[in-house]
Amino acid sequence: MVELEQEVERRRRLGQESAARKALIASSYHPARSDVYSSLQDGALASEFLAAVEYSTSSGADLKGLLQRLETVSEEKRIYRLPVFTASFCQALLQELEHFEQSDLPKGRPNTMNNYGVLLHELGLDQPLATPLRERFLQPLTALLYPDCGGGWLDSHRAFVVKYAPGQDRELGCHYDNAELTLNVCLGKTFTGGALYFGDLFQVPSALARPLEVEHVVGQGILHRGGQLHGARPLCTGERWNLVVWLRASAVRNRLCPMCCREPQLVDDEGFGDGFTREEPASVDLCALT
Repeated sequence: MVELEQEVERRRRLGQESAARKALIASSYHPARSDVYSSLQDGALASEFLAAVEYSTSSGADLKGLLQRLETVSEEKRIYRLPVFTASFCQALLQELEHFEQSDLPKGRPNTMNNYGVLLHELGLDQPLATPLRERFLQPLTALLYPDCGGGWLDSHRAFVVKYAPGQDRELGCHYDNAELTLNVCLGKTFTGGALYFGDLFQVPSALARPLEVEHVVGQGILHRGGQLHGARPLCTGERWNLVVWLRASAVRNRLCPMCCREPQLVDDEGFGDGFTREEPASVDLCALT
């Protein structure tokens, strides 16, 4: 019980510190690329991505048809790849991220494993970029690809950019995400090494016996289940920046915490928190999630 109370207090403190950084950035920071703060438009997205979304929202769309419009990296592991952003948007977003990195404003760690990067909500990019990406574009795809994982009921997210470079983070150990689903998009720059590797779901014994390696391609995103064990091989040369979006469905996690596999005991938090809610989302068919 003492450890639980300490963890609750730690998370509450992290939330307060993040809110303070966000307020300071909003009042003091001058963007280099104000255009990336406009609401996400079709022009920033790859034509293949838009075509897959258009199909997924059409009458009669099904999984078989969608799979013809993206790359299946692993049918067994249900890992998929498709272009997400245009090269010009990746470049613009990178310019903005590097401009912020060079400022003297405080920066929060993206997560407990990465030391370098940006939390999108602190920089003010959550509402114009991450939220429409989830609501308008990703959910039609994930509803067909992962109906049993809450893919049709994504109602929150945690979005951040991670950076790998010599003298900074160069690799990432094996882990699983606090998410029902994860999108990982490579933004650039020029690099060698740093491939993703995947095992089985974390509940499976010997889950990393035969890891699957996937190379990054600038502008392209990898979609996978949050519980899939994965990591990043060491970067050899250059810099690699990736946008990672943890996609969450409260209809799933309200029943079973994805990290400890137990029924959650909730504590109030600001914003999306960890994606739990005290009430089931309206119009969710819980039978479809079993």
